[in-house]
Amino acid sequence: METKAVILKLRTQNGLSQDELAEKLYVTRQAVSRWETGETVPNTETLKLLSKLFDVSINTLLGSPRKLICQCCGMPLEDSSISKEPDGTFNEEYCKWCYTDGQFVYTDLAQLTDFLVGHMANENWPPEQVRTYLEAMLPKLRHWQR
Repeated sequence: METKAVILKLRTQNGLSQDELAEKLYVTRQAVSRWETGETVPNTETLKLLSKLFDVSINTLLGSPRKLICQCCGMPLEDSSISKEPDGTFNEEYCKWCYTDGQFVYTDLAQLTDFLVGHMANENWPPEQVRTYLEAMLPKLRHWQR
């Protein structure tokens, strides 16, 4: 979905007119109209305001051009699982289970691996295979390369 369609959908779902949305974002109604026709795209600061107002990630506002994964555990990220900073803004790097209230939950790779093995292993994917997979994949994520 393109940015113009995302903004129009979110605005109408929230029962806002173009004027009402413009007022909340400190822009003109014409600016909102230009976004919704695809003539322009909101600037970075306005995207942040839209993200907070509609409780969606900037990635979603831009039509989800990137497939986001948590850079701590590797889980695919959706708006419902993306972490937030203490001020309520989305942190599109991590899931809400790895990064909560501005703090990382897992302090070392072994702790995270043990947790994930316990939750991912099943009759089709035994714990040893899960552990081998995670030990190869997790160190490649940005959080563990620091």
